[in-house]
Amino acid sequence: MARAAAQAGVPGGSGLLSIGQVLAKLNPDFPDLTPSKLRFLEERQLITPARTDSGYRKFSTSDMDRLRFVLSMQRDHYLPLKVIRGYLDELDAGRQPELPGGAVQAPSMLSAERRLTRDELVREAGANPMLLNDAVSASLIVAADTFGEDVLAVLKSLVELQRSGIEPRHLRGFRAAAERELGLIENALMPVARRKDASSRAKAAEMAREIASQLEIVRSSLIRSALTRLDS
Repeated sequence: MARAAAQAGVPGGSGLLSIGQVLAKLNPDFPDLTPSKLRFLEERQLITPARTDSGYRKFSTSDMDRLRFVLSMQRDHYLPLKVIRGYLDELDAGRQPELPGGAVQAPSMLSAERRLTRDELVREAGANPMLLNDAVSASLIVAADTFGEDVLAVLKSLVELQRSGIEPRHLRGFRAAAERELGLIENALMPVARRKDASSRAKAAEMAREIASQLEIVRSSLIRSALTRLDS
């Protein structure tokens, strides 16, 4: 229904936004958003803006909410577009799906992604400033003025790990392992990354998330397999 409506011509457009207006509203939170990336997301059927009789794209309030949701899921939870699209398709069908990895709770498409100050982050995670400092020193969290929900989830996990005697310094190898995985991804993307046009950059970014998602499946399987030794 929504897609059919999007194909129909619309008047020049009270209440609808042009690509330029969309970028002006979203670039403060998503500075890497470009017209090429918007077209890429449309090609992947993540968004379906309406078209004027002249063929110009026009974005409604619901389009903006959907865009903010997709971009937040990419930036803060590193989910591939096909995973996000599957989730949205389920929502569109009237179901109540869960995003992969259960611990990730999708933000409402009707609100902006929440950002936390350092004090808010520490308080909501049930941590203390020293634990956050140690996490930054161990390269588990990147120092910043504000933090997203993904960092909150990491700090909450570190609080729980600390109760078992596992400190951030014990996890320094995680950063090294992540850098090795990044090297694998960069090598795989080299043919696409050589192209400098905006469309290729968007495609490379999406391929990187998809590869990372598959690596996560392999890593989780190895850990589960190793855990069986504790039961024997």
